[in-house]
Amino acid sequence: MSILYLHFDTPERGGRIQKLSRSGAHIVASEPRWPGFHEVAKKEKPSAIAIDFSLAPSHCLETADYLAKAKETRETPLYLIRVPEDRVDLVKKRLPQAIFVTEQELSGKLAQIEKDAAEKARQKKEAAAEARKLARAKSAKAGVPPAGKPAPAPKAKKPAASPKASGKKRKPAPAKKGAAAKRAARVPKKK
Repeated sequence: MSILYLHFDTPERGGRIQKLSRSGAHIVASEPRWPGFHEVAKKEKPSAIAIDFSLAPSHCLETADYLAKAKETRETPLYLIRVPEDRVDLVKKRLPQAIFVTEQELSGKLAQIEKDAAEKARQKKEAAAEARKLARAKSAKAGVPPAGKPAPAPKAKKPAASPKASGKKRKPAPAKKGAAAKRAARVPKKK
């Protein structure tokens, strides 16, 4: 599971990323600048996106608005951190699906998302194992060997000799001509 964390490259960004990574999630950091954040979002396919509004809140709002509408990230949860008080109403109006959180709340939510993802992966793995088990049982009843093992090859039958072929003799191949004889046949003799 990866989380896309969008924040401008400042000295405090490293510390904030370390705090978030303690939750167990893989944090992918990028700046909220076009087309960098969009390319990273398409490549990583994050399970959540966190945008820090502490620097350039108008720019971060446009970034969040684009990510909320983009086909690749439309269904991804969007977490907003440090939204200025004067922008909260505007952000709520443009991004009603966004979730306003603090860093501590986001760390807790990321830990819960990580647990849910691990449980879902475990259930998917168990379901696949059960399906393989049922397929093996079904093929054993039908007498078909398992998919990993090749079926034994059927015995080849010898072709029956036909009476015509055994009674006839083959004609011998014509004798080969030498190179001089071939040349003589091609070139007419001079008179």
